[in-house]
Amino acid sequence: MTEKKKLLVFFRFVFLAAALLALPGARMVEAEGPVVSNAPQAAFSGPATAPSEARAATLVTSPTLSSQRIDLTINDPKLRKIPIAIPAFVQAPGKPPAFAAASEARDLCEETLDFTGLFKVLPPESHLVKLSGASEDSLRYADWSAIGAELLITGEVGATGQNLSLSLRLFDPVNGRMIFGRQYPNAMGVRGAVMKFCAEVMRHLTGSEGVFNTRIAFVSTTSGHKEIHVCDFDGANQLQLTSKSRIAMSPDWSGDGRHIAYTAYRDGAPHIYILDRRTNRTRAVSHSSMDITPRWRPGAFELAATLSLTKDPEIYTLTGDGKIIKRLTDDWGIDVSPSWSPDGSKIVFVSNRSGSPQIYKMSPGTGSAKRLTFSGKYNTEPRFSPDGKSIAFSGDKKGVFHIFVMGAGGENPTQLTSGSHDNESPTWSPDGNFIAFSSTREGPSRIYIMNANGQNQRRLFKMSGEQTQPSWSPRLFR
Repeated sequence: MTEKKKLLVFFRFVFLAAALLALPGARMVEAEGPVVSNAPQAAFSGPATAPSEARAATLVTSPTLSSQRIDLTINDPKLRKIPIAIPAFVQAPGKPPAFAAASEARDLCEETLDFTGLFKVLPPESHLVKLSGASEDSLRYADWSAIGAELLITGEVGATGQNLSLSLRLFDPVNGRMIFGRQYPNAMGVRGAVMKFCAEVMRHLTGSEGVFNTRIAFVSTTSGHKEIHVCDFDGANQLQLTSKSRIAMSPDWSGDGRHIAYTAYRDGAPHIYILDRRTNRTRAVSHSSMDITPRWRPGAFELAATLSLTKDPEIYTLTGDGKIIKRLTDDWGIDVSPSWSPDGSKIVFVSNRSGSPQIYKMSPGTGSAKRLTFSGKYNTEPRFSPDGKSIAFSGDKKGVFHIFVMGAGGENPTQLTSGSHDNESPTWSPDGNFIAFSSTREGPSRIYIMNANGQNQRRLFKMSGEQTQPSWSPRLFR
């Protein structure tokens, strides 16, 4: 294979143009999107993701709950799922919109908690009674403990004129107590209310809010071009963010979830763009004929990215406004795909300085890099886990790319995917329990999700075209 072909393979995910055009410094351009939404309408109005200003009224919270958290680890092979009952939610009499909202909320609650892999939702046919209300006065704990339910969720949709509200409660049938309850106003919407409630269920039981308040950015060819899209953690509420890019790729979320950095081809060359999701404006950051693979530094409005300012593309740090802070790498070869450790003190990246693309780690302050991967001729797309203890990456094994996880020092690389089709672009959920990735196992590339130990692999959503390069957001509301 010629050196030119090797470089084309190395940058296959960047689609290098034959001639790269140098552009001037950062400039402002008009917002591109959002463009298309496939989100279903909620049964009562409100945003799909609850806004930060929305508030849920507290009904009651058990004062002893904090001392009774359950030690649940989704990736524990000995995990015993908690049996939970979610009977049909009660609806306001004579209000047809409430009927649909009650059914939607109940089903969404089941789907959301089932997504975690921590709960076993008991089938409705196992229930001994049909609830007439959602409060503690409306139930007998023995009816639920008798069927093995260790947790119980009840819900009620109320109506005042055209406005609907949702009340949700979590009970402990075994010990005969209500753990907590919340009432959500009309403005929050069914999906927003259920996501907030399920996040509280997880936080009360495990100490972590889970992933219900997160989104995933990804690249899709649905429009006929590679554009940046987003969806909720479970694949719902798909939304196209960019347009007219011809090729857009490598999305990455800022630590506060406000900005998405990505690479796009404009005027025939790849450059970095930063989308402000609050204002829907896009900032172009152009320094060389090739600016690619931007990655936000945790806790700072800074990026690491590859710029071709010298003979070899090197990794630099930049401000969120595009000003170059420092050159990080200075070695023979091409350095791309940086990923920050959670504390922002280290980066891992890909370099062919040893002859083939391999993963290296360095401290930005020292400039010295340590090679982490030695098995396989092509290892790329490294991503630190949220706790900084592990690194997920994609690597070539007998001509097929698979997802691997290794220790932060390169120890114990473990293959998570298998088969004869490519699996690439791993990205961690903010709680570290899941990894999203792209795979061609069903034909065109699609987005999949799995537990961090490789179990429970499944396709996240159905969408036309190809979907690649997922990037999981931080938590977007509290």
